[in-house]
Amino acid sequence: MDTLLTADLAANSPNYLRRTSTFVDAIHDLPEKESMAPAQLYSTESGRLFHSGRIVIATVGLPARGKTHTSVALARYLRWLGVKTRIFHLGDYRRAHVGPNGDVPEDYFFVNASTSSVLLRNKILKKCREDIFNFLNHENGQIAIYDAVNPLATGGRALSKEFEKHGVHTLFVESVCTDERIIEENVRSVKISSPDYIGWEPEDAVKDYLKRINARIPHYETMEESELHYVKMMNAGQRVVANNCAFNYLSQRIVFYLLNLHIKSRQTYFVRAGTTKDEDSYKADASLSGEGQDYAHKMADTLLAHRESERQNLINHGAPESTALKPLTIWTSTRRRTVETSEYLAGLGYRVRQRSQMSQLHPGVCEKMSEKKIREQYPDEVAKHEQDPYHHRYPRAESYHDLAVRLEPIILELEREQNDLLIIAHESVLRVLYGYLMACSAPAIPSLSFPRDEIIEIIPASYNNQAKRINIPGLPEKLVPGSPEDISMPVPPSEMGSRIGSGAVSPMSGLGTPVLHGSPRRGTQTPEEGEREGGASLALPRRQGPTSEPRV
Repeated sequence: MDTLLTADLAANSPNYLRRTSTFVDAIHDLPEKESMAPAQLYSTESGRLFHSGRIVIATVGLPARGKTHTSVALARYLRWLGVKTRIFHLGDYRRAHVGPNGDVPEDYFFVNASTSSVLLRNKILKKCREDIFNFLNHENGQIAIYDAVNPLATGGRALSKEFEKHGVHTLFVESVCTDERIIEENVRSVKISSPDYIGWEPEDAVKDYLKRINARIPHYETMEESELHYVKMMNAGQRVVANNCAFNYLSQRIVFYLLNLHIKSRQTYFVRAGTTKDEDSYKADASLSGEGQDYAHKMADTLLAHRESERQNLINHGAPESTALKPLTIWTSTRRRTVETSEYLAGLGYRVRQRSQMSQLHPGVCEKMSEKKIREQYPDEVAKHEQDPYHHRYPRAESYHDLAVRLEPIILELEREQNDLLIIAHESVLRVLYGYLMACSAPAIPSLSFPRDEIIEIIPASYNNQAKRINIPGLPEKLVPGSPEDISMPVPPSEMGSRIGSGAVSPMSGLGTPVLHGSPRRGTQTPEEGEREGGASLALPRRQGPTSEPRV
């Protein structure tokens, strides 16, 4: 039987839209073979980087300890760097074997299972291992992440020896958790996002999952083998133990990333900065205009009202009246416009941190030049940009690739942050950070749309992140179009009458990417319209209410 992996399940699910929507986390999509990753520094003929050979990362740990979350997060980071990585969830192979509505034997998850259950497990396991070897040996794969419980020490040794015979390193990542609050949060997250529990009543899903956990506990053996390569993460990164992990550069890079990772849930919000008194100058670093100040107040009030509605929703579903959301931290760049956009919230007592790496793309020689002048003086550069808007840079300017490399410390801080997070930044910065969290391809990033009248919320889950948008009401229409610093570039005369939305193409917002015609405006067209336009503008789902979209 053909294996139905998470990518296939996602492709066939009505709750998923494909690559043409910022609604979708593409972490389980298989990357396009020839495309460079957003932060990839170089490519090789073999497709493997850092002279590090092939590695299998095998998870170890009881259910609801964060193994899948860690697997997905690692794959997200490694793919961002350009390392060819694929996740092999053993649960996907089980679901594929028994079918979407099939039941496994009652003792399937028990260590001392019946002979028929053991044979079924071995058959499923064999198929998963075969696919791992096929990926590493025949698809130029470099890192295979084997997401399974792997509860026994003897099994870990056997797994390491099996891969060693084929010249593949094995790095075990064990998730240990003794904090009941974290376990409860993980159970709730798995209940929501796991393919095992689609269509289940929440109470039944929790009971079934806890039953699986209890079946494993008596037989589980933590990793103590000094000869193996392993990282042990305790209580969501509270303590990390690395044993014998310095076998190559990439293994050390993985350990460094895991030191910054935690599995506690949090919300991340993206918003644009307000408009300024000098919209055309990058160097002036102007203060907010009166309209920009009004925008900052309305944005903050909308966000706080949304968070309060989220809190009330938790209470309505059984949480105590004293329930509080996680504290909200605000990040801005050091540019005046983003700092001043955060001042209203800072006055209400919220913590604001300025990050110099979050400054927008530098426009170089294109600053304050008219559209006509740019095409007249730099026709060759315009042509190059149209061919590759992600990697091309104008003279003395930055490319999106430059920005992605510059933002790597921010990405690690993002993984480390435990509070809810509001990021106020230029659209170019939001595109790159959003591209990381939602596993967007490099060519897609320059055309991601962030209208100023919307707050984008990233909702984390174990298998994938989800995005929704929150409308900021009452803004004048002229504030909604694209970044004020963007230098808009002309399109052919036949298209001039149909330019719309927040995305005039430019050196800073995606020059040369197709403009959507005939749809309402960027960020509000339907997924089907995005498909017809070739998927260049990754559109958010259509609004369904005055304040926000329902979660998927």
